[in-house]
Amino acid sequence: MVKLGVVGILSELDDAALSDVEKHVRRCVFQSGAEIIESEGDSSDVFLILSGGVRIVNYSVSGREVTLEEIGVGGCVGHLAAIDGEPRSASVLAMGVTEVAMLSPASFEAVIKNHPTVAWRVIGELARIVRASTRRIVDVSTLGANERVIAEIYRLAQLVACPDGTAKITPVPVHSDLASKVSTSRETVARVFGSLARQGVVLKQGDSLFIPDLQRLEALLGNVIS
Repeated sequence: MVKLGVVGILSELDDAALSDVEKHVRRCVFQSGAEIIESEGDSSDVFLILSGGVRIVNYSVSGREVTLEEIGVGGCVGHLAAIDGEPRSASVLAMGVTEVAMLSPASFEAVIKNHPTVAWRVIGELARIVRASTRRIVDVSTLGANERVIAEIYRLAQLVACPDGTAKITPVPVHSDLASKVSTSRETVARVFGSLARQGVVLKQGDSLFIPDLQRLEALLGNVIS
């Protein structure tokens, strides 16, 4: 059985404290693609991700799916509704077989009150959400579609950057997934990838995307790719 200690907001708890939290949770496994949380739904459980991962999505007026974030093992979703009692702000879908530990709002509150370090970790998580949302708003407001694609590739590359200024993203981002993340079309992503590849800014190596010079990729931000 996966221990609750893998969850970020619980990572500072000792074994005795984790045993106390375990009394409050219900474990559940979702199959790939299953909807864990429904947008605008009135459920308010908190989900702690023990294995697998989830994708947080919303939908435009035209019905196009927009990916807001992907969260893996150790993450936490659903806490906003548990805190304020409002309807869900987005849908959450399982990426692969995903095991979660579920906390009712009352249990979530009890855990926070019983373990102050968890409360501080939750505050940190809320701050992260605000920062990510602000960054996304700025990108959508100030960057064109091509630039948003480049900015997302650059963001992914920074996560795996090497000291020599190169990066290798594995696996190669799926065009439709990347399009969903930056609010554009798959065709636009394909066009930008093609242009970057022709310029040698990105290179496909097996199942990886290699960026030989991160500074060169960054320099393209603010310029329209033809």
